[in-house]
Amino acid sequence: MNVQVGAERTPDRTALAAAAITVFFWASAFVSIRSAGEHYSPGALALGRLATGALVLGIFWAARREGLPPRAAWPGIAWSGVLWFGLYFVALNWGEREVDAGTAAMLVNVGPILIALLGGRFLGEGLPRTLFAGLAVSFAGAVVVGFAVRGSGDASVLGVVLCLVAALTYAAGVVTQKPALRHATALQATFFGCLIGAVLTLPFAGVLVSEAAHAPVSATLNMVYLGVFPTALAFTTWAYALSRTTAGRMGATTYAVPAIVVLMAWAVLGELPTAAAVAGGVLCLAGVAISRRRSPARADG
Repeated sequence: MNVQVGAERTPDRTALAAAAITVFFWASAFVSIRSAGEHYSPGALALGRLATGALVLGIFWAARREGLPPRAAWPGIAWSGVLWFGLYFVALNWGEREVDAGTAAMLVNVGPILIALLGGRFLGEGLPRTLFAGLAVSFAGAVVVGFAVRGSGDASVLGVVLCLVAALTYAAGVVTQKPALRHATALQATFFGCLIGAVLTLPFAGVLVSEAAHAPVSATLNMVYLGVFPTALAFTTWAYALSRTTAGRMGATTYAVPAIVVLMAWAVLGELPTAAAVAGGVLCLAGVAISRRRSPARADG
């Protein structure tokens, strides 16, 4: 067992540091996906990232001799593997082929609202009225982003939809992983979740081999980077921190991701979201902030 009852209310400094590591590397993932996605299709990129992540995590899992997770942890690990490591990766990769990295990050980061909504319903973390107000504001922001990118063609609108699908599968993955962490270690939950995601994307193996033969080295290195750092490292530090606080509170730690992504994308890719997309993204994040407001009596979630 790796969760203490009191630890869910007040995360220790190590957990906060783990969350900070996650935020940084997840932000960098949006930029790497955007770059590698020019040469790798969504499914192939997901498989390459997951296979790399599973290999790295498997080495550490074997070295630490942690063994198999307890039976009670498997439902949560399996669902998070399918929803988060599998469907989320493919949806995000596809969405980032249609919209820039900064816009994608702002859309995906409506996830904390969905985490709070699902966590309140299924994990008993509460459903305050501010949650629904924030959901309405974020939905309005997503609509604004949709109109902002509409001038680029239907594919860009599709990108908005795919990023929102990614937000939903991300939220569902977090909420299903949370109960598993009452029984499994962070490494066990991450390794086996990643392994399940890799198995789920195996149908793209032939495409991955074909594209790898023609992709530039820089694109392949980006894919390997995604597997080692944003996946193997950052998902493990996320699980470690999640085991020590609520799902809703952990979701809120990703507020900083879009700002970091915009700066990274500008520096590395030379791209910036349009002013209208930024306005819509700010509305999305404002909705997240509203949803996380608590009255003094509900300040625990």
